Amino acid sequence: MKREVRPKAVVLTVLLACVLWFVTFYLSWTSFWIKISVSAAMLATLSLWIQPPRKDQFRFNKTAILLGLVSAGLLYAIFWLGKTISGSLMPFAATQINGIYQKGMGTHTGIIAVLLFFITGPCEEIYWRGFLQKNLATRFGPWQGWLLATVIYAGVHIWSFNLMLIGAAGVAGAFWGAMFWRYNSLAPVIISHSVWSTVIFAVFPIR
Repeated sequence: MKREVRPKAVVLTVLLACVLWFVTFYLSWTSFWIKISVSAAMLATLSLWIQPPRKDQFRFNKTAILLGLVSAGLLYAIFWLGKTISGSLMPFAATQINGIYQKGMGTHTGIIAVLLFFITGPCEEIYWRGFLQKNLATRFGPWQGWLLATVIYAGVHIWSFNLMLIGAAGVAGAFWGAMFWRYNSLAPVIISHSVWSTVIFAVFPIR
């Protein structure tokens, strides 16, 4: 029998996420990519301890891999289109987008790719979708749970004081949240997040 998660425990993890994202985005000491990886890993570890997921959530079969790769490509296209449109409509967009990439300056691209693919991507999905969205959906309903998890995910990025980054987090969070809602599995969402983030930040940046 699975352990029931109390609402207070869920709220406390969200407060911890707010603190961790503050440290990651606002405080300038050490590498940004190391901070985001450690923050995501802490949240994932805590959520797995509070509520161990079912084994079928991590079934990396051919279908999950295909869904993950195709969705990562689709999301990359959405961001490329969004960058083109925002650049035309908002004069500050290009500067803020460049500001996102500047946070990673000083860290080797290979290290960034490894951290994103093996740590940040999987750990963020384990917490934000596999734990937070799941528990919010259980308590409030699937639609409300998806919406609340998306808003919170975008909201913790406020510490970047970068409107484009907050918006990007909202779009990506809504996209992966919808995937998790539709397929009820972490495997394709983890692949999607890991591949997309590695490509967009370390392989083919959108600037």
